[in-house]
Amino acid sequence: MGKYDEWEEIYRKYPAESLPWELGKPRSVLVDLIKSKKVIPKGKALDMCCGLGTNTIYLAKAGFETIGIDISKTAVGYARKKSLEAGVDIKFYAGTFLHLPFEDGEFDFVFDMGCFHHVLPEDREKFIRGVRRVLKKEGHYFMVCFSNKNGAAWNHFSKKDIIAIFSHYFDIIDIDHFSSVEGNGYTRFFYATLMTKI
Repeated sequence: MGKYDEWEEIYRKYPAESLPWELGKPRSVLVDLIKSKKVIPKGKALDMCCGLGTNTIYLAKAGFETIGIDISKTAVGYARKKSLEAGVDIKFYAGTFLHLPFEDGEFDFVFDMGCFHHVLPEDREKFIRGVRRVLKKEGHYFMVCFSNKNGAAWNHFSKKDIIAIFSHYFDIIDIDHFSSVEGNGYTRFFYATLMTKI
């Protein structure tokens, strides 16, 4: 088994609606960004670790040519079904975030809701280089990860951590701290970071 294979087991074992990160509606932080004055051009978008495809479908309905990728084949199957029901044309791929099956500079926008904070420390540089590779020059990467306000953990980050990790690869435009009531009723804290490829 690979390092990240537990995600397929999770999506097979538990009802999709019971998973705390699957809210059944697009993330408000994404909706706010797309509707805000921080203009994200309506180009080609990639939803990293797309899960059931809720955010992917939102991006497609918002006018993006959208692709979703998730390591769980089961999640991708759900996402494809949901996109058909929603009447939007989306390509979904089952694959790892460490080997993105896309061309260099293919995307104008990459959305990452909770993907980066599950990347093991030894894989972070490879992950970031992969995201940067598939983005067009000056393309936007919107990364949402766990905040250290949730407590000390290897995948909980401070604003300082985020700047140190990403500033070698991206221009950081904005970092916002926010809370979200997740599907299990618990409040979690996140950082939302908007970056451009340099």
